[in-house]
Amino acid sequence: MIMMSPNAASPNATPLRNRDENLWAMLCHISVFAGFLMPFGNIIAPLIIWLIKKDEFPLVNDQGKEAINFQITLTIYLFASAILVILIIGIPLLIGLAFFGFIVTVIAAIKASEGERYRYPMTIRFIN
Repeated sequence: MIMMSPNAASPNATPLRNRDENLWAMLCHISVFAGFLMPFGNIIAPLIIWLIKKDEFPLVNDQGKEAINFQITLTIYLFASAILVILIIGIPLLIGLAFFGFIVTVIAAIKASEGERYRYPMTIRFIN
């Protein structure tokens, strides 16, 4: 029977730095739900995380910019849809955008937690 020391890394173990990087990248995406707590929290929260951790972790730099770009784009789409409520078409657009934003944000958070770079669809790249 071969005994492994408690300090020996298993072949499937993720290095601590990568786990931290993946966690912070995931938090960039999940933090957008701060928009439910404060106005423009969906943009401010990932912006803060990105500004703090972008130089430390390359994945956070990439995914932070991606989350911020998507939230700015989504906010523009939501404002345009809100104006279109006058023509009735805005109501289904608002509902569709809300579901779309939630679903792709959860997908992005899962991908980032796995260390993958996720690209949101229909995003205007304000920050490169």
